[in-house]
Amino acid sequence: MNYKLLIQYDGTNYAGWQIQNNAETVQQKISDTIKILLKEDVNLTGSGRTDTGVHALGQTANFKTEKQIDIHKFKFQLNSILPFDISIKEISPVVEEFHSRFDATKRSYLYFISKYKSPFYYKYSYFYKHKIDIEKLNLLSKNFLGEKDFSSFARKNTEVNNKICKIYDAHWKETKDFVIFFIEANRFLHGMVRTIAGTLLKFQKLNLDEGNLKEIFEIKDREFAGEAVPAKGLFLYKVKY
Repeated sequence: MNYKLLIQYDGTNYAGWQIQNNAETVQQKISDTIKILLKEDVNLTGSGRTDTGVHALGQTANFKTEKQIDIHKFKFQLNSILPFDISIKEISPVVEEFHSRFDATKRSYLYFISKYKSPFYYKYSYFYKHKIDIEKLNLLSKNFLGEKDFSSFARKNTEVNNKICKIYDAHWKETKDFVIFFIEANRFLHGMVRTIAGTLLKFQKLNLDEGNLKEIFEIKDREFAGEAVPAKGLFLYKVKY
């Protein structure tokens, strides 16, 4: 049997999603909890990594077991054992061939910027003290749409065969308390969303134009993009299949 999980977590206390040596991660916590209940090791596969301190509203993962699971009971048991900052929102049986990472077609993220200092928003948003021009940010964001090489917007030690990603949507909107950046793509590189957001804020603040952005893409060097915004404002929003 193959089971798909829809997961939410507060990434504040974790070194990201993926299991690491000598670090507490979300994947490890959930895998250990499943082992307690099923009395067996399972290979829990996530749709993708999230970095240290990044949160998730809609991470997906799957695991296989020969055991038949009572989904409602198992979900209740998992949530009873897992810490308060990790929640299994849904569990569903899927076809044996389903793979949460390789079958994903689109992934989307939200980045929250708080308009004022608040003790209630501190852990989940970036308090940005400068003026924000939504119209300018949306105009600049259009330059990221389509299939491009994002070498300048990913960490240099990113171990992937290529750094070409296809961005379907990238836009900003404003609410009473927040400015929110939404971005959706077929894949994301290590640190890519936070670097794009930071670069856009830098361009807006310094009133730089689209020509400068094109140069950054062409150079393919992370040193030329803006500083990445803090991880605490970033949420993996949704994974589509």
